[in-house]
Amino acid sequence: MTVKVPQRQIGAHGPEASVLSLGSWHTYDRMDFRAAVELLRQAVDLGINLFDVGVYGLPGQRPVFTDVLFSAMVRAAGLAREDYLLSVKLWLQGHPERPLRDQLERALQRAGTDHADLAVVGDVHRDDLDLRRLARELAALEAEGLLGCWGVNNWSATAILTIRNHARDLGSPGPQLAQLKYSPCRRSIPEGVPFSEVFDAGVSLQASDVLEGGLLAGKETPARPVFPDHGGVRGRAAKAAAGLAKVAAALEATPAQVCVAFCLTHPAVASVLFGVTSAAQLADNAGALALLDRVGPARLRELAAPFWADADTVDPEGP
Repeated sequence: MTVKVPQRQIGAHGPEASVLSLGSWHTYDRMDFRAAVELLRQAVDLGINLFDVGVYGLPGQRPVFTDVLFSAMVRAAGLAREDYLLSVKLWLQGHPERPLRDQLERALQRAGTDHADLAVVGDVHRDDLDLRRLARELAALEAEGLLGCWGVNNWSATAILTIRNHARDLGSPGPQLAQLKYSPCRRSIPEGVPFSEVFDAGVSLQASDVLEGGLLAGKETPARPVFPDHGGVRGRAAKAAAGLAKVAAALEATPAQVCVAFCLTHPAVASVLFGVTSAAQLADNAGALALLDRVGPARLRELAAPFWADADTVDPEGP
């Protein structure tokens, strides 16, 4: 029997969100529409209320419509706006010439709503980013009610603490969430000393890419775009997949359940983000909650220890 998905608060000032969240690259545009609507309804019935509809397309790339489809799915499923939390992505390419306000307003129009509960600011690819200016922009969006709270994606611990200080000087709570790649194979950053200071400051962790693009669930060829292989870990993760499958079999579970349950053992995790394209996948991933209750955090971490693929290869400070 599937355990009802519980909720945890995002950060010290964010909303109560389900510990499982649904989204990721092209999640909503890889399914038959009717099946997608049924999947959304199933997710809500399970207790999932946090949906990532970040658009991962950039200027010059092919158009992406996953967020537009999500808005239609919400209507078709009969969901009220208060039934779910909307998480969007804001990108830093072209900033500040490409203001965050313009991006957010466009994202809200595409998603068919007047506010986002959470915005995740994308990766930093430059050394001269004005973090105080960025904090001021985000604080203004919060003050106007366009944005409930915000977090960052794959930032360094130092950058997170720096923008947090700027935001608090401006009267904003600052980042409430750090979205980081986390799995039994990628652990060095979320479990490192630098990020312990971030989490101690009240910033929550959202685990992403927990199945390494499906590789850890047994998919040798991903069905969607997969994130760049920072640290050159993917080859070792591929070798770890067979071992994780054996652990899962011994626990009468699936590899996906082991990976999701492992992420939930991190004390700072507010939510684990994954993408699914079928009701069976969703039910399977949600089964991680029952696995965690049955096996316990300590035993899961013990069983996952041999598969830590990025130990001593990735700077725990982050990108």
